[in-house]
Amino acid sequence: MRSINEPEFLKLMQMEFKHIRKRLRGMAMISRGIVPNVVLSRRAVERMVSAASQYMADETGEAMVGFIIEDDTPEGLPTIYVLDTISPDETAVRRSHTFQQGDNLAYEIYWWLRENWDFHRERHRGTATLHDGFDVPLIHLGDWHKQPGSMIQPSHGDHMTALSWLDDEERNMEFMLVPIVTVGYASVVGDTELEVNYITVPMENNMDMRVDWWYIHRDVRVFQPVHPKVIPEDQLPPMMKYGWHLVEPHRFTSEITAMEDDGLLVRTTLYECDGEVPQEICFFTLRSMEADKFILLVTQHNYPQSSPQAFQASFDRFDRNLDLNSPYATFDRLWEAAEPLEDPPGWLWTADKYLVDYVIALEVEMGLRQPVKTYIPLVIGEDDAALDDGRNAASAEGVSESEADDEGMATDEQAEEEAR
Repeated sequence: MRSINEPEFLKLMQMEFKHIRKRLRGMAMISRGIVPNVVLSRRAVERMVSAASQYMADETGEAMVGFIIEDDTPEGLPTIYVLDTISPDETAVRRSHTFQQGDNLAYEIYWWLRENWDFHRERHRGTATLHDGFDVPLIHLGDWHKQPGSMIQPSHGDHMTALSWLDDEERNMEFMLVPIVTVGYASVVGDTELEVNYITVPMENNMDMRVDWWYIHRDVRVFQPVHPKVIPEDQLPPMMKYGWHLVEPHRFTSEITAMEDDGLLVRTTLYECDGEVPQEICFFTLRSMEADKFILLVTQHNYPQSSPQAFQASFDRFDRNLDLNSPYATFDRLWEAAEPLEDPPGWLWTADKYLVDYVIALEVEMGLRQPVKTYIPLVIGEDDAALDDGRNAASAEGVSESEADDEGMATDEQAEEEAR
């Protein structure tokens, strides 16, 4: 008779108990109607209207970010705050019955917002700038998407997608909001005191956008309606402005390429240089491994409308074993030793210039390279041009200028002899 492997048996029983407990909790939540409160920022609602208006005939959608605040009272419910939405990039697929988010730009924007929010929390914790109740991490709350016609509930495919996300350990999502947007409703005049799970927002042509709000928890595993409330912006923390590398990713790539084509070694990172969010998009450049100085470039979130700032750090102050493949750590060390550089005399920044233009001007002023030579075309008059044409013609016949002059003098002497 085979003996029972006790550790394995206990592990199996623990898993089964956990599974049963989750199901019982889910049944209790459904029977008692336990769902969180949902608060929407006016900004998030306006961005949903804008996105839905651009794709009236096709499905579309966006990710949502915000935070959840727990209520420690016995009968209290948590509150989910939807602060902002994140649009997909141009690789998104939109069809009449299909929507796909596209590539990783939405995640990069989410990472940018989260990092800046964490810095803001650390800097202003315990001050009037940060309300104690909002000192919580920024998280991904789920995605809203527009469905065709009057389909106001999540589809079977939406349900399967939601469950796969909630079961994904890497995503680490305990719950999801899955709002469904539909458009084309007649505008409703007046408010109602009934508690419903949707909001309506006026659009053009006297039509409304309707947003039905659904919530799913990984322990419950079914969609439940939640009741949203829209509140003014001044009652919520402001969201961070996007960095220019996210707004103009093609320009960001072109900036790096132009500097590399000029022979510079370039690395880029995000760094908080002035102590306030949003972070700056920073570069450090090195002409060669034998160079004496790094040039550090700091750009604000609204570059190139705002001008870059330049700093220098002597390579001789370091052991030359800097790990250039760790841009943040390297920039952090360089920044401690950095000294500001003045703009070259006569230098004026305009939005059509690039960082490489700034670096070249700085290197010329620092004596690290020769200024670019300017060639001025020679402007000649009509008489000079005629003489120049004659000389060119003589040269074309293999006659030098001196020979042409001698022949001219001989012709004149012959004419005088014949006249006599």
